[in-house]
Amino acid sequence: MKAAVLADAGPLYAAVDPDDGHHKQALRELDGLAREKREIVVAFSTLLEAYSLILYRLGRNTAMRWLNEMSSTTLVNPSTEDYRQAAARLAAFADQSITLFDATVAVLASRMEVQVWTYDHHFDVMRVPVWRR
Repeated sequence: MKAAVLADAGPLYAAVDPDDGHHKQALRELDGLAREKREIVVAFSTLLEAYSLILYRLGRNTAMRWLNEMSSTTLVNPSTEDYRQAAARLAAFADQSITLFDATVAVLASRMEVQVWTYDHHFDVMRVPVWRR
């Protein structure tokens, strides 16, 4: 796999919603990732999470357009073991409100040895390398 980042739902959503506080940042970062020739990889669980956010906040038409655009994205499917490790990670950080979505992305990023593209501080808490520009 060429240089890649594993996307979290936050930047994926922000890139679509012009009213999101991170919208302009997400668009700049998409350009930066393209300039760096970084592949954006998305876990199926993140795809489901982001689609749901877009559907319920921006409507069916926007969600369907976004889903169509995502059809050319590299998607990865977390394994049963990835989910087990994510649950263990949640237990290790029981004092934090970390979602199973984020813990799963953290495990995948570690396994794939890639950085996570995110705006969520929980990845720093979990000591996962984050791509920032």
